[in-house]
Parts: sequence; structure tokens; C-alpha cells
Amino acid sequence: MSKPIVAIVGRPNVGKSTLFNVLAGSRISIVKDTPGVTRDRIYADVDWLDYHFTMIDTGGIEPESEDIILKSMRAQAQIAMDTADVIIFLVDVRQGLVDADNKVADMLRRSHKPVVLVVNKVDDFEKFMPDVYEFYNLGLGDPHPVSAASQLGLGDMLDEVVSHFTEEMKSLEEDERPKIAIIGKPNVGKSSIINKLLGEERVIVSDIAGTTRDAIDTTIEKDGREYVFIDTAGLRRKSKVKEEIERYSIIRTVTAVERADVCVLVIDATEGVTEQDAKIAGIAHDRGKGMIIAVNKWDAIEKDDKTVYRFAEDIRRILSFMPYAEIIYISAKTGQRLPKLFELLDVVIDNHALRVGTGVLNEILSEAVAMQEPPSDKGRKLRLYYMTQVAVKPPAFVIFVNDKKLSHFSYIRYIENRIREAFGFRGTPLKFMLRERKEKG
Repeated sequence: MSKPIVAIVGRPNVGKSTLFNVLAGSRISIVKDTPGVTRDRIYADVDWLDYHFTMIDTGGIEPESEDIILKSMRAQAQIAMDTADVIIFLVDVRQGLVDADNKVADMLRRSHKPVVLVVNKVDDFEKFMPDVYEFYNLGLGDPHPVSAASQLGLGDMLDEVVSHFTEEMKSLEEDERPKIAIIGKPNVGKSSIINKLLGEERVIVSDIAGTTRDAIDTTIEKDGREYVFIDTAGLRRKSKVKEEIERYSIIRTVTAVERADVCVLVIDATEGVTEQDAKIAGIAHDRGKGMIIAVNKWDAIEKDDKTVYRFAEDIRRILSFMPYAEIIYISAKTGQRLPKLFELLDVVIDNHALRVGTGVLNEILSEAVAMQEPPSDKGRKLRLYYMTQVAVKPPAFVIFVNDKKLSHFSYIRYIENRIREAFGFRGTPLKFMLRERKEKG
């Protein structure tokens, strides 16, 4: 399922983070256990009425001079233009219209993306409305007055944002072909893998209706099955500011992962698995995607009989939050084991969409409870009445219990392990939700 991308652009200190955090609400805390990802607070899922979208805070580095302000603003605007379906351009009513706002407005106009002009810090609509009208001079249509801090005017602003979501954006979901995002740090060989799979030294770009993002889509057919590969390497920008590059690559990863069913995280064998790999993997884990870890450049390292074991151990330790991920050792340069990648993809694609009958699930649940008693507290024991699968991509299960407070994550993990023993579910995360049902009698 693909969600529209909404990016917030604006000068430092206009209230971007405040607006972002207010709109993200408590959703941001859901992913706090993913290593390193949400500390940056770069993206969040937002629901408004019947609409669901991913919001990106383009952030930016605090500038030291007017010159750097402009550069930083340009970089932010460019990120938004490259990745977003709709752009929120945030300005500050108290600072008024400044030259940097005009410069970015010019860029945004030329992008032909929908832009919603939002004037922040309007804590008193009657008092500030004359100052709000000044922003008509940007030529971006009606300015929408809000106060992020006081949470005023946000509903009208969001109505305007979602009005720009086209049917085409939603129609991306209708393409039934499996979508695979190739993700990873720069220069680990993401594009080389796709080129080798294609058998030629170029990436074919296919225009998929409704997508405005700059990820490169490549269709590859293997044994009569079509796969759509999304390559996040597409755009390269020169920048001296390391944080900006990292932020940019994370934003690009989010937009690609959002559209994918399965992610292939490419790791450089010569560097080993790193914290940055964990950050990128966390994005896919957070969104419940199928996962394959491809260790590239395997031909370039010296091996003994324990090399694979040591490498796998490192991966499992650093990416401990995704023990379900499949690992494959490849070389894009020589083509080593690349055909095996398709075999693994088929397994993970099928597992990600696997549905298990309720009767079979409850047999496993009864057996698991008989083998290991559920936890208890002050004489009250957790009772597990019934389990059913409620979703796929990823597979999600609801367990009906007497009291959620009596449950412990380790027992739910035990149930998960029993289900995995029975059905495999290789390469896919499983989600479990507990629902309370009153005890009879």
C-alpha cells in the first residue's frame, strides 16, 4: 500500500518541528525502539479523516549567515520537490515576508507540485489577519493561518493538503506486481545489483502512473513473473554538509520503502554491518515490510570456514530487532548467487501475504498454552481464548485475552515462535494485537 508523501519546508525557527510534532502526535512514539531512526524525527505517519499519508520534516541545518540560510533553504526545497506529492510551505507571521521566502517560492512554483502556503504563529486571527494577507505576494495562492503551538487552524490546513491527493496516487495500489525496494547506504552497489539482474549496464526507468517521486522503477521478468525494483540510488546531490546528505538519503529510503512489499537491504561486505545500516533497516521494519539482507561484494573478502558464521552473527546482533530477515551473500560484480535472490524474493513475497486459517491457529495456540503456562500476577492468570489473523502484508494477528495487563512481551514472542515453527513466515515480520474479552461466569 502506498501513501502520499507530504513535506514541510520553511526557514529555521518558523515552527516546522512544532507543526511536525503536533501533526505526528503520539504516533512518533510507536517507533521509538527502532535503532537510531526516530531520534531524527524526520518522518511520521499521519491520519486525517479517511486519509493516511507520510509526513516528512525536511529540517535543515541552523544557519550562521544569510548566505547559508539561502543554501539551506534551497536544499530543503529541493528535497521536498524531489520526494513529495504535496508541499507545506511554512512561513512566520511575526517575522513577516522575507527575501528567502520569495526565493524558495520561486523554486516551488517551478516544481509544478501542489504547494499549501501556511502562515504560522497566528495566535489571534483577528489581530494578525492583515499581516497574513501580505503573503499573497508570494504568488502561491491563499495563505492558511495557523498556530502550531496553540493548535489553531490545523483542520482547515489539513483539508487543503488532502484535497491535492489525486485518484492516481491511490491507484498505485492497483498494480499487483511485487515491488522490491533496494535500500542501503550510498555506494554499497544498489544500482549495480539492478544492472546485473537486467543484464545490461543501464537502469531502465518506467513511468508508473501517479508517482511523483524520484526513485527509479525498473521492471524485471524472471520465469514468467514480473518484479518492480525501486532503486533509491537515483539522485545524487553534492553537499558539504554530511547531516544533510544523511537526512536526504533517509527521506529517499522512506519514500521507496513506503511503496514496496519487500526490501532488500544491501550491506557492503568489505565494511561490515554498521549503525547506519541499522537506521535504514529500521525504516523497513517499522513499516512491516518483508526483509532480505544482501551482503554485496562477497567476492572481495578473504574467507575461511567461519566467515559466514561471523558475518551472520554480526548482522543478527546489530539488526537484532529483525531476527526474521533472510540473509544472502552476493556479488553484483561477478553475479555470484544473484539468481538465488529471486528464489528468496519469491519465498518472502509469498510469506508476507500468507493467510493462516483460524482453526489451525487455535490448535497451535492451545498446544503452546499447554506446553508453557501463561504468566500470572497476584493469583490472576492470563487466559488466551482465541486467535485469528486479521491482515496480511505483514501478517497480523489478534489474540483475545482476559486481561491485557497480565500479558508479557516474552510470552507473545513465545507464541510468535510457535507460529513461525509451524508456518515459517521467512523474511516477514508478524504483528500481534491483544483484545480483552470479559471472562464468562
